[in-house]
Amino acid sequence: MSNFLSRREMLAGTTLAAVSGGCFSLVSKTAPAATAPLSSELPKPDYVLNAGTLIGFNLPIEEEIEIAAKAGYQGIEIWISKTNQFLEKGGRLGDLKKRCEDLRLPLVNAISFVDWIGDDDAKRAQGVEQLKQEMGLLAELGCPHIAAPPAGAYGKRIDDLEVCGERYRTILELGDSLGVVPLLEIWGTSATLSRLSDAVAIAVAAGHPKASLLLDVYHLFRGGNRFESLSQISGKSLKVFHINDYPAEPAREKMTDGDRVFPGDGVAPIRSIVRTLRENGFCGALSLELFNNSYWESGDPLSVAKTGLEKMKAAIE
Repeated sequence: MSNFLSRREMLAGTTLAAVSGGCFSLVSKTAPAATAPLSSELPKPDYVLNAGTLIGFNLPIEEEIEIAAKAGYQGIEIWISKTNQFLEKGGRLGDLKKRCEDLRLPLVNAISFVDWIGDDDAKRAQGVEQLKQEMGLLAELGCPHIAAPPAGAYGKRIDDLEVCGERYRTILELGDSLGVVPLLEIWGTSATLSRLSDAVAIAVAAGHPKASLLLDVYHLFRGGNRFESLSQISGKSLKVFHINDYPAEPAREKMTDGDRVFPGDGVAPIRSIVRTLRENGFCGALSLELFNNSYWESGDPLSVAKTGLEKMKAAIE
């Protein structure tokens, strides 16, 4: 038996309010008033580029970093796959880190698709080992976070959220040893972890002070979540929030990643979403993540990056 509060108690609704407060609280103590002004005491969140927004241009990671800096972003989320390509071509992590330092562009988070949550013990063990290697790589780069989506449970729902919490705790403890925090990411089309309520339950069941959610405008909508539910989430616990928009059509159930559009070009209540996060203490990174083929067809990655930043600021500020 562990020496912290039992997970069944922590999953009880009355306990959720009790665990709030502090930097890594997952649940807001109180829902903010709709007309309350934003706190002037909070530092403004950074505007960050998720390199997936440029993935269709097939650029090396060095160019993605330079484009993010030229476009005016304050940080970047890199993809592990691009980092591995860099290393396979003889690149050195030290050189990549120095490039970011010279450009004053912090590495905020890394995107990976490792099976850490699935029911197959052998595959999960392999996934955790892979995650260990990736976290070690990120530690050398000075990147503090890595995405932990439900890649190993995409098509099959895992109903036992306490078990999911135990598995999340395993990789959180792994992260403790390497100095990298895995962020529990919602995927709106996944059988497991498409619901905000499930993500909160898993994070609380993990019983770890660094448990943190990685949320996304599109994925929250695609999973059928209500944005009003964000008023129950402590913004202080969120390190990265993915910003994008979605059109009125097609229907929610038929939307795909490729339907995402620039912030402000769709119907998502982006300003209201960010306002709620800010009222609950969020001062992390707002990261642009799009996978729209029509943007890639332009052949101009810098223009896409600049347009994305301009529209993100306009939609939020």
